[in-house]
Amino acid sequence: MSQEHIHRLDGRIFGDPGADGMVHRAFLRAEGYTAEEVRRHPVIGICTSWSELNPCNSGFRDLAAAVKRGVEAAGGLALEFPTISISEPFSRPSSMYLRNLLAMDVEETILASPIDGVVLLGGCDKTVPGVLMGAISAGTPAVLVTAGPRPVACWQGEPTTVDAQWDVIDQRRVGALSDADWAAFEGVIHSGPGTCNVMGTATTMAAIGELLGFALPGSALAPAAAPERDRIAEDSGRLIVDVVSRGVPPRSRVTLESLENAVRVTCALGGSTNALIHLEAIAGRAGLRIGHERLREWSRSTPFITDVKPNGRALLSDLETAGGIPAVAARIRHLLHEHVATADGRTWGEVFDAMAPVALGGPIADAAEPLTPDGGISVLRGSLAPGGAVMKLAGAASAARRHRGRAVVFDGVADMWSKIDREDLDVDADSVLVLRGVGVKGGPGIPEVGHVPIPAKLLRAGVTDMLRVTDARMSGTSSGSVVLHVSPEAAVGGPLALVRDGDEIELDTHAGRLDLLVPAEELAARAPMTGGVAPPRRGWGSLYARHALQPDEGCDFDFLVDEDLRGREASA
Repeated sequence: MSQEHIHRLDGRIFGDPGADGMVHRAFLRAEGYTAEEVRRHPVIGICTSWSELNPCNSGFRDLAAAVKRGVEAAGGLALEFPTISISEPFSRPSSMYLRNLLAMDVEETILASPIDGVVLLGGCDKTVPGVLMGAISAGTPAVLVTAGPRPVACWQGEPTTVDAQWDVIDQRRVGALSDADWAAFEGVIHSGPGTCNVMGTATTMAAIGELLGFALPGSALAPAAAPERDRIAEDSGRLIVDVVSRGVPPRSRVTLESLENAVRVTCALGGSTNALIHLEAIAGRAGLRIGHERLREWSRSTPFITDVKPNGRALLSDLETAGGIPAVAARIRHLLHEHVATADGRTWGEVFDAMAPVALGGPIADAAEPLTPDGGISVLRGSLAPGGAVMKLAGAASAARRHRGRAVVFDGVADMWSKIDREDLDVDADSVLVLRGVGVKGGPGIPEVGHVPIPAKLLRAGVTDMLRVTDARMSGTSSGSVVLHVSPEAAVGGPLALVRDGDEIELDTHAGRLDLLVPAEELAARAPMTGGVAPPRRGWGSLYARHALQPDEGCDFDFLVDEDLRGREASA
């Protein structure tokens, strides 16, 4: 525990026979708690990110009540408190811009409150890493409960998931969708509370919560509105009382072995590329660095085996029926560290041994016959990305894995939209669309705008995918051939800032390379791109501009990374 917080209270204050205990109990009695209830121990905080500005997390009112029932059944006292809630579609300039603020809020509220443990309620994708980062830094025992995916919709008589929106939006762009169908789609695509109902970032982070040992094994995929989700919440309430009694600090859950398990299962799932940023940030809070070389080795040696949307055919419900995240992990158990502990105290090896064999022929392929042998995510480096970049291979065209083409450059989102649908845009199907100036500092907050649309004239000609390169992120619900998180970003002088229309860019995912094929002497004579967003002079924006790290370091603030890691890096 840091020196700043050595005087913090815990839940024992409510049992103190003196003045402090009386004052604390009296305040709770004002809320209607009985004399017996306010003396219960341990005291468990329920950290909820419920908000009407976050539809994905709208089920947390009921789940918090279920957690409370579990805590009370185990003999504890449960006290609910809020944290800020970040919604991907509603947050500007970016949900990622606020993740570190959420983490700081969670950390400081835990440290300032008289609680012994905390149950973290996270759903929409940045809330999950945010609450985990805050809890790890606070050091108080923690359990994670995620929101669960929303129900599958029905559109034009077919089961429809959120990833369908990208095709519908493209149809609308080129005039192939009527006003009536456009309005009808709006009314059906999101059919209830919960997170995106594909293997997007929220579901990927829920899976990671399981692998790291914060969430109950098998809890990620239960639907948001199902009774099973309430049972998971109630069981988690009981579990946190046990975790407190065993004195398990959250930092102990985050080891290189548990991080490797999480990365490998993410690749096996064809999970969201955003997860790699969040895992690096989570590692940093525990004094660890994953780093490019480990990410590359783990990703390239892990088969992609999960045939589920948005990268495959099956629904999340099909994957849940097949055994969920533990079943995917069991398929690659030979690559995992089985001694890593789960949230309920068992090891992953014990979980695997207790499972029924994973059936063949379902959404989970055999590791010996994967959907692709080289993983669902490729980690890249090269002259265009000296700090690294990533590409989701699951859902990308095979031809794009090795590609050389001339650049068509867009300086920010406004510039892209002003040009992308013009008939005189100098572009063909082999071009490389480059979107820059939308990274951590340039966005700001590295927004999810990397899924650059196919130019309208090519879309009308039948082109459905082409290579795109950007310093932005991409929604986990998207697919396609997109190189993301190019680092250093253009706004801080990375090589992406020097690219010009017509330059040749070469991608080779097998070699892990992304290169700009322009002589060094010519690049030295070029001026970098100008413009972008001027850093704010006050408030959160000023803090963000001065302290946010690049994607290869997790986009955390430099002063929030664990002191042990900062010390090692400073002396290196």
